[in-house]
Amino acid sequence: MDDDLLLARRATLAGAAVGLGYFADLGRLDRERKPDGSVVTEADRAVEATIREVLAEARPDDAILGEEVGQIGSGGRRWIVDPIDGTAQFVAGDDRWLVLVALEEAGEIVVGVAAVPAQRTIWWARRGGGAYQAEISGTAVTGERLLRTVGTPAATSGTGTADLPAGLPAGSRLGVVPPDEQVYPAEREMIAALSAVTTTVPWRTHAALLVARGELDLAVQTRGQVWDFAATSLIVTEAGGRYSGFDGRSRPAAGPSLFARTPALHDAALRRLAGTVRPEPPPTGTAA
Repeated sequence: MDDDLLLARRATLAGAAVGLGYFADLGRLDRERKPDGSVVTEADRAVEATIREVLAEARPDDAILGEEVGQIGSGGRRWIVDPIDGTAQFVAGDDRWLVLVALEEAGEIVVGVAAVPAQRTIWWARRGGGAYQAEISGTAVTGERLLRTVGTPAATSGTGTADLPAGLPAGSRLGVVPPDEQVYPAEREMIAALSAVTTTVPWRTHAALLVARGELDLAVQTRGQVWDFAATSLIVTEAGGRYSGFDGRSRPAAGPSLFARTPALHDAALRRLAGTVRPEPPPTGTAA
């Protein structure tokens, strides 16, 4: 029997394969709008159904929470699934969408897996066991390597620069999720104090994962639910970084979130964000 991490990886890869099938034929894919205005497709539902089938067969007594179906089951163990994170990118043919699977036990995320199927990469972490990245080759995972937020040339590029009044090194690199064109004006205002003292850089892979790899100092995700953060929060923290909501909570939950390469960067960024207010939801029909 697979252990929990191997099961999470297997379920993620199964969902990724289904998602890639739809991604290859986007012209036939119908788009719908949820009540909150966000995009949903048959692909989202099919990927979630596939992941649920793999998890339920192996762990029939565990609860499963998914973005499209909600929660089925109850108990101390809960799988958390975001079948296509970045549906707006997916339907636009942008290869940055993810498949996210995490396991929560007694309120703590203990396993997290994030696949970027169209880029053929997979990232994972086990609580207390480190974080890793590898390539996807069919149904196999190859080239496994340990992730660390510090110790690489990219991660130390700011060393030796003067600190800004904010306590952040000059030139600190910030990634903002969602992509720039999908950030609402109220969200720009919400992160303006941090943006003013950092260098916002574009990202080709989800910004939180680049924090885990030491290529970004900070990442903010301006909106999301627990399934958006469960896997990535563990990957970043197991790589040596830190995750929290803008309110400082350390457990994934709805609302804007902050990822940082080091605890010191996290604390400094959180101070800059102190007092920010979560923006009102956008009008129905405009959400990404």
